[in-house]
Amino acid sequence: MINFGKGIPRVLVFLCILTISLIVAGCGNQGEQAANENAKEKEKPTLVFADPGWDSIRFHNDVAGFIIENGYGYKTDVIPGSTPATFTGFRNGDIDIYMELWKQNIIDIYNDAIEKGEIIEVSVNFDDNAQGLYVPTFVIKGDPARGIEPMAPDLKSVKDLPKYWELFKDPEDPSKGRIYGAIPGWKVDEILYTKYQNYGLDKTFNYFRPGSDTALAAGIAKAVEEGKPWVGYYWEPTWITGKYDLTLLEDEEYSDEKWNNGYACEWPSNDVTVAVHSSMPEKAPEVVEFLKHYQTSSQLTSEALAYMQDNEVDTKEAAKWFLKQHEDLWTAWVPEEIAQKVKAALE
Repeated sequence: MINFGKGIPRVLVFLCILTISLIVAGCGNQGEQAANENAKEKEKPTLVFADPGWDSIRFHNDVAGFIIENGYGYKTDVIPGSTPATFTGFRNGDIDIYMELWKQNIIDIYNDAIEKGEIIEVSVNFDDNAQGLYVPTFVIKGDPARGIEPMAPDLKSVKDLPKYWELFKDPEDPSKGRIYGAIPGWKVDEILYTKYQNYGLDKTFNYFRPGSDTALAAGIAKAVEEGKPWVGYYWEPTWITGKYDLTLLEDEEYSDEKWNNGYACEWPSNDVTVAVHSSMPEKAPEVVEFLKHYQTSSQLTSEALAYMQDNEVDTKEAAKWFLKQHEDLWTAWVPEEIAQKVKAALE
């Protein structure tokens, strides 16, 4: 029992006790509130990105991931694999976010996943892209500054390649030329190999599959820097197309009929989309809202990848550089309070 002494009025004693009680209750409420907030933060799920194996999607994963982690308070993770494997994981819910879906390359399974309500397309990341068979531009036009004469001045189309097979001799089989194909496991590899056979290119060329996109890029860079002929699959955006002068060979004009009959035409225009698993609107609604506004371009992406290559940094560092360089762009994707958190994390 507290002894307040005989001379203290009872009303003062009552007020003291009441004040102490309110202070204790207030502290308890604050502690409970803090505990609830901490519990709420802990309840946020880890959001998983797809990494099917190329640098541009890794870059976009890191841009979006930095905003999601520092702006919205979610942890993120990545599942790597081939396009078929990661897309299967995406449909099953093992993957939450796909930042760069070249949907035309997988249009049947893409549409099926949307129709079945497994995934949701939320935005177009970029639509100013290209893909197909490329040659260094000096192969066609030469490069006077480097003393390189045109090697194949009449080479315009994929179907012109048989006339120039000797220019692209396969070092392992000089009786044929070599076309560098896409990466094993990529859907585009299946498309390109079918095209190669249907165009009769297999009569004069061998189809060579590099082991990775890094090996493919290294092969192009080596050929360009040495002024040697090279022909093979590539796509935009990449650091390669940002740094080197390449020419996309012409093909038959696109039509659904030709494409569905052995891919016998140019690649169709491709909206490269951002999609989320169907559980995401409930799991992380504010993140879905952010991703609905996510939009870049092939040029911006190539610029970031070239920065990464020239400065020998990884995609995480390139993402931070991009966020600092293009603040006006990404701050329009998110509410002001989120933008402030992300900016603080960049300092």
